Amino acid sequence: MEYRKLGNTNIEVSEIAFGAEFLVERPYEDTEALIKACEENGISFVDCWMSEPDVRSHLGRAIKPNRENWVIQGHIGSTWQNNQYVRTRDMDKVIPAFEDFMERFQIDTLDFGMIHYVDQIEDYDNIMNGPFIEYVRKLKDEGTIAHIGLSTHNPDIGLLAAKNPEIELLMFSINPAFDMFGAMEDIEEYRKEDAYDNDFSSINPLRAEIYELCEKNGTALTVMKGFAGGNLLADDTSPFGVALTPVQCIHYSLEQKGVSSIFVGVKTVEELNESLKYCTASEAEKDYTEISRSEERRVGKECR
Repeated sequence: MEYRKLGNTNIEVSEIAFGAEFLVERPYEDTEALIKACEENGISFVDCWMSEPDVRSHLGRAIKPNRENWVIQGHIGSTWQNNQYVRTRDMDKVIPAFEDFMERFQIDTLDFGMIHYVDQIEDYDNIMNGPFIEYVRKLKDEGTIAHIGLSTHNPDIGLLAAKNPEIELLMFSINPAFDMFGAMEDIEEYRKEDAYDNDFSSINPLRAEIYELCEKNGTALTVMKGFAGGNLLADDTSPFGVALTPVQCIHYSLEQKGVSSIFVGVKTVEELNESLKYCTASEAEKDYTEISRSEERRVGKECR
């Protein structure tokens, strides 16, 4: 396992990190097995955006024996209401939900307090000019969180965050499909003839600007959606018409400017091991350039 610094924080983390989003409604033993596999293979970084109480409790319990070896991203604004996840900026809900996170993780200090899932400009403006950011600043001043981060899928928000010195870490959705097509909620959108406006020879300029700015400013950049929700891993759902491997997807993300680490979302130790193959992969196994060479990638064209 290789390690990289998170921007200007000087915190080192594993290039491959554990995205724990698939632990909902799973027994503690599954969480424990995955955490042990992570530790045995040098993974030192975990993200938990989930608000479901058992997920938080299970992760906290599994990590506790080796807490000093872990860097944790925890999200502020992710709440559990009426037995379901709700993203909110209602401080009456935000504050107890974050306190619940800290209690269930059994920690006094969270490494990165993430402003959770900001995808609209209005939402960003309200956060940065209201009680939400005041609460986050208070948490940092008190030492409850060590650093402030923000997660988004929207490049416009990503650029604002990369320019904001108060945001020390940006968690952003990065993969070759999103960089070349733009992020789309519905995979079928990729199949339309006008889904792209370039020849796959370069990254969307706005997204490239984010990566360059993070590198320049020392804003840590971590990756989510590296497999596009699994769609890149199968021929019939990949917008390029050809499946990529987890190794190729990981390599793509880690090659982008400013990127420190990619969170892989896995359900089992076996799936984790598929991602860990990156650590011993050859350059040929990492090579993803076929997607920019093959004419068969042109979704919606006759060759499809």
